[in-house]
Amino acid sequence: MSEQYEYVPHRLLRRRVRDIASGAEGVLMAVVNENVSDCHTYECWRELAYIRGASGREFTTAVENIVPAYDQPQTTAKRRTLGSA
Repeated sequence: MSEQYEYVPHRLLRRRVRDIASGAEGVLMAVVNENVSDCHTYECWRELAYIRGASGREFTTAVENIVPAYDQPQTTAKRRTLGSA
């Protein structure tokens, strides 16, 4: 039987990220390539991001769903304010 998970390096580790699926934010604690198979006939591996939210509880999401938390789209008002400075 093979390992059930392995850690994967990621450029956003220990940085603030946002889960685009739920909108929740937190610190990316780990990225794990995890065997999520529920039977032994075949293996199904997924890269999961473990994020620690403000409450201290961690949640998981697909790695494809995480973006840096500072990547907020600017509103028109913010653009005008920044442009006039």
